[in-house]
Amino acid sequence: MIHSEPSGSAIELVFLDGGAPAEHRVLEAAVAQAKRRGCSFPGEPFLLYPEEGNLAGQIFEILRDIGPVRVRTLDPDPEHTGVDNERKLPIVTEPPARGQVARSTLRAARRYQLETGTPVFVDCRRAGADPALPAAAGSRYPRPSGWLLTGKDGRLSAYLPTAAGVVRWTEGRTEAEGWTGPELLAGPELMPGLTVLQGPEGYAYLFGLSRTKRKESGSDVEVVYAAQYQTGRPLGPWTSVGNPNASSWQKARETGFPAAAFDANGDLHVFVRNFGHSVSVRRQTPKGRMSGWEALGGLRVADELVAFPAAQGGVHMVARARDTASAGHWFQQDVKAPWAEDRRIPVSPYPGSLSVAPESGVVRFRYAGSNEVCVWWPGAQVPIGLGGPEGLGPVAGVSGADIQGWGCTVLVREGTGGVTAIGAHPDGRPDIGVWWEESGEPSAVPPAAAFDSHGRVVIATVGMDGRLRVARQQLGSQGLEFTPWTVH
Repeated sequence: MIHSEPSGSAIELVFLDGGAPAEHRVLEAAVAQAKRRGCSFPGEPFLLYPEEGNLAGQIFEILRDIGPVRVRTLDPDPEHTGVDNERKLPIVTEPPARGQVARSTLRAARRYQLETGTPVFVDCRRAGADPALPAAAGSRYPRPSGWLLTGKDGRLSAYLPTAAGVVRWTEGRTEAEGWTGPELLAGPELMPGLTVLQGPEGYAYLFGLSRTKRKESGSDVEVVYAAQYQTGRPLGPWTSVGNPNASSWQKARETGFPAAAFDANGDLHVFVRNFGHSVSVRRQTPKGRMSGWEALGGLRVADELVAFPAAQGGVHMVARARDTASAGHWFQQDVKAPWAEDRRIPVSPYPGSLSVAPESGVVRFRYAGSNEVCVWWPGAQVPIGLGGPEGLGPVAGVSGADIQGWGCTVLVREGTGGVTAIGAHPDGRPDIGVWWEESGEPSAVPPAAAFDSHGRVVIATVGMDGRLRVARQQLGSQGLEFTPWTVH
């Protein structure tokens, strides 16, 4: 994973065993190449001793020595490469030790965060990912997008996935009060990913994957969600949506990360990539009645889905294809219509870049061929390029921002070296183009944006110390200007 680390990173290495001579040569070459990119290696590699047992305990002691804010490990639930038809069980060719180390790392990072109180952000390298992919693009769980929300009272809340669960920062009732947090929200043991959605009534909904150890062997993995009804108050109870492959825990553990959207009737639609690499969806009414899982079939997809309301009242869902640089589109024209599929959409997303745009019914992505930021909406024959090929990951933003009396869409994304890049264009006119400008310092997560109670655009990041950074738009200024970054 060394080659996939960003330039300038300080890297500590932990190995399961000493390795063979050929592996040493590969390691030496990777370290040398990383150093040429400005990466540093502060200490000697750490070595685990599986024969002594308690891998989680060994890794925990290493984390104590290092004191990291970000941890990268392997895939805790590698996908199958075949099926044993006689036993009706998946065949996984990934060495079992790798999954064991990943799960031990997650437990150790959770324990370390609970001890120190400092957020630890975990990336799990997806088994079988293209070795040329950067770490952020080969993650088993999506990097957070849209994690900054405005509550019904106008106050902002930031929600992020960490090793120990979801942490929240909450804006005070006045600017002088500042922010509180990071506060660890109560909940089940979650995998290190999070989907954040604002419902039609203004509440925040948090979606994730929970893992529960089985009495016999293995673990049950389920889609879960919880709602935040009032800013700063305790989170509502976590509700299980289940798993489309619940009849077999060996299959269920491979379930992809959820995406969700509300339709015009207020029904919640939850989508996941299932064991067969197609999409399954489940619907819940405002009164809590839940349908069964429906397999949409069609295109085989990767672990990257986004969902958003349709103008006619239904829901759209776009997923990156599993085997090609393309995407599929499933939709309901209205709330009563059956699902339809369109796999001819002109969307070729770079891994890890799909996101729902601030404008209604629009998707953003980075073009696989150039990494340029693009925008597309259902029915458009071609996407529109917005420039900004630097950095990785999703693009966030808001629409309707006041810039010298004009309604504008403000976008934020990762730029060079993880520094936030800010851009804007008139609402509804992305074809005019975007001028990007970088601001701040490298962030541990993709930047997010929302409006505060005064209608100002607020941009949030998290520094490499695990602390929240916030910048606010200066209304009335010449162009789009922001205050200096404040640390919370």
